[in-house]
Amino acid sequence: MPKRPRYILLPFSFIYGGIIRMRNLFFDKKIFRSATFDFPLICIGNLSVGGTGKTPMVEYLVNLLNKNYKTATLSRGYKRKTKGFLIANENSKASDIGDEPMQIHKKFPEIAVAVAEERVIGIPQLLFSKPETEVILLDDAFQHREVAAGLNILLTDYNNLYSSDLLLPVGNLRDEKKSSERADIIIVTKCKSNLNIDEKQSIINQLNPKVTQKIFFTSIEYGSPYHLFSNEKYVLDKDTRVLLLCGIANPKPIELEIKSKISSYQTLRFKDHHIYNSYDLKKIKDEFSNIASSKKIILTTEKDATRLFQFENELKGISIYVLPMAHRFLFGDETKFETGILNFVNSYKLQRIADPE
Repeated sequence: MPKRPRYILLPFSFIYGGIIRMRNLFFDKKIFRSATFDFPLICIGNLSVGGTGKTPMVEYLVNLLNKNYKTATLSRGYKRKTKGFLIANENSKASDIGDEPMQIHKKFPEIAVAVAEERVIGIPQLLFSKPETEVILLDDAFQHREVAAGLNILLTDYNNLYSSDLLLPVGNLRDEKKSSERADIIIVTKCKSNLNIDEKQSIINQLNPKVTQKIFFTSIEYGSPYHLFSNEKYVLDKDTRVLLLCGIANPKPIELEIKSKISSYQTLRFKDHHIYNSYDLKKIKDEFSNIASSKKIILTTEKDATRLFQFENELKGISIYVLPMAHRFLFGDETKFETGILNFVNSYKLQRIADPE
């Protein structure tokens, strides 16, 4: 169950649920049509509002696919200040394309990172602009049924499975639980690294997947902190004092990671996708200066880093570092997962060879 269910909002949840169920019914009955493309589209999404690790999963897939396929990503570009279809370039900022697409663009400048409010329009535009593209990753598109992807990957947080959650605004679900049946792959993210077989089976029983659905489990793997502007690495130790700067949906995993490495830290928390301004920078500087230690740093997330990068002059001289994170597959299932992804994409290439136009 959600940790603090907002039961006073239950009537609104019933109304919201009715709208969502009606919309899904219209798609199921073909009253609303989903566009299909003879092209490998992989959808990565969830049923809840944020916090399941979608962007690191997109990065995982880019790392996997970009070795052999011209890969592109397409997302809505949440909270960007621009409109319409855009492809990231060397001058793009988080305010232009959104923080999550910007994070991917900074890590993989060689791939096409595109944004469009309507993916059904964005896909043809992307393929026209980048005709060499061989696979498109649709970021955060599971609940947007206007496009039917060939492969649907659904993420759910180990600490708040969709099977135990409630619809907005009482819980955190933005889509009904039944929609999970549309997933080809379900990934339980943010698991503890020592999850055992019995716990794994218990979760599978709770999710009650269809026979055709594959389930995987991942934990979070953190990398070495690097400086926001110089990329210089930093090694955390017990004597380091940290001001953790977070504008993400769920900061608890990163707080647990920091707690395991150092003896003292404090968190300055903002809303998910928060757009930083001059007032925020002053607050950050004041909080940092109040830490009475000669060995102190600001530590932030990769998503926050994309929104802070534009303030290099304002943050000059401040020790501000970024903590990267990635998915690590449990139970030795990494090869099984990757083989399934590669087989899906390769099936389109084989089909075109067998049936050329």
